[in-house]
Amino acid sequence: MKLTLGRYEEAVRRRAAELAPGVERVWRRDASFWGGDAARSKSVSNRLGWLDVAAHMRERAHEIMQFAEQVRADGFRDAVVLGMGGSSLAPEVLGQSIADRGGDGYALLHVLDTTDPATILATTRAIDPVATLFFVSSKSGTTIEANALFAYFHELVRGAKGGRAGENFVAITDEGTSLQALAKEHGFRRCFVNPSDIGGRYSALSYFGLVPAAVAGVDVTRLLDRGVAAMEAANAPDGEALLLGAALGELALAGRDKCTLLVSPAIASFGLWAEQLIAESTGKEGRGILPVDGEPPAAPQLYGDDRAFVQLRLDGDDNATTDVLAAELVAEGHPVIAIDLDDAYDLGREFFRWEFAVAIAGQVLGINPFDEPNVQESKDNTNRVLREFESSGVLDASLDEAGGPVAITTSDHAASGDLRYVLSELLTGVAVPEYVAITAYLMQTAEADATFAAIRSAVVDARGVATTLGYGPRFLHSTGQLHKGGPPRGVFLQVTAGDVEDVAIPGKKFTFGPLKRAQAIGDFHSLVDHARPVVRVHLGRDIDAGLVALRDAVLAAVRVA
Repeated sequence: MKLTLGRYEEAVRRRAAELAPGVERVWRRDASFWGGDAARSKSVSNRLGWLDVAAHMRERAHEIMQFAEQVRADGFRDAVVLGMGGSSLAPEVLGQSIADRGGDGYALLHVLDTTDPATILATTRAIDPVATLFFVSSKSGTTIEANALFAYFHELVRGAKGGRAGENFVAITDEGTSLQALAKEHGFRRCFVNPSDIGGRYSALSYFGLVPAAVAGVDVTRLLDRGVAAMEAANAPDGEALLLGAALGELALAGRDKCTLLVSPAIASFGLWAEQLIAESTGKEGRGILPVDGEPPAAPQLYGDDRAFVQLRLDGDDNATTDVLAAELVAEGHPVIAIDLDDAYDLGREFFRWEFAVAIAGQVLGINPFDEPNVQESKDNTNRVLREFESSGVLDASLDEAGGPVAITTSDHAASGDLRYVLSELLTGVAVPEYVAITAYLMQTAEADATFAAIRSAVVDARGVATTLGYGPRFLHSTGQLHKGGPPRGVFLQVTAGDVEDVAIPGKKFTFGPLKRAQAIGDFHSLVDHARPVVRVHLGRDIDAGLVALRDAVLAAVRVA
């Protein structure tokens, strides 16, 4: 790891030296290291199992690999993770970066962390449910998305296999949860009980990350060896993980609180995982570090003085663009941290390095990096909207008939077809250190990605502010905490769309379409409650045309904002 921090170098090194004596306290699980009152200490002490879980899982690696080999022998061609946030992001990283992608008889791994009907149907059509293993992953066992997806897929498999449907399901959860009971009731193939003292976003090297990865062909023994090595290195008071944490925290205190990730293409999905870890751990009490992942590169002089850059560079990958950008950023005076990976299995090292570093950064910021006090708000709002829908049968489906994109503002919640005017009102005056967050409740497609990339580029070019993109409801279990609990600097563009097809949820009065809309509406209300500037743009059912109109309206708006 190489730090090029310019005028911040001395302060970061000094902070690291101050923190060094506390390393042994971390490993003693001394919750008082993170300060606060007795309630905080109790919360922290119940969330430190990640510190040595890599070593414990290394002892179980043979068991995990045996399970994966049995799954392969039984002919499962696909595996689908039904989970959110910490239950889904590590498997997604490992599936995209290392897994054999269905070769050598291993299952092709899919991650379904959405309530979007189009995405659910696309996954359904891509698999044979009878030859698919489904991981129902939830620490609490009560995650609404995971439970709804289980109900849907279990009914599909039961239609073909009857009472043997449970053979196609695996639970990963904590001890004593309702999901553990569900697994027993339905005769699941296996229930992996995770250590309960590990929070979801710190669970990459536990059963949550490892078992789906192994089924997809990842050598978890090799991965864990890297994690254990990182764990042992972090025991030293001059370890790189401590230094990274000191840098992230100290730079944030100095105003460089937009941690912009430059990640090699082959491991690009690591940014999604790091995004949740950083945002949900640090974004609270009006403080926090905003992770900026997947932002199209801009000219170095366009970036504001609120940025800190981290380059994760995989040896042998196509790094030409980011290598040039990193050098230009250093020349421009931006702080840059460079981390080299020899191969994709070094992700085992990075999982632990970043967990430790973010925990240290939380101490620097004076917050509890292991709770998520604002996540429940959007869930409560979603449940309230669903109850109202069940009573009245009315949600905002009428917006689909507007004949084109319409905007809903915070002031009167009235719909307007003049997108350019509404968006220019939202973006007028936006400046560093603010940021613009796009939250999209629709299927992630190449067209959607390209549209949002164009919007992000236009905003950076015109306003110089950081931009983020999150697909809902995934981001509610990730950056959603920082949106409400972090620094009040976010400006929000929420994008929703109609559903051409819908999917029933067995045992529920509502379908996936209304569930997704309720989540979007609930999050909108939560942002309003926190006085965050937000505009919702509903694209209607012609999503492609709506995206074009939205892009053109934003590009016009930022030119005059």
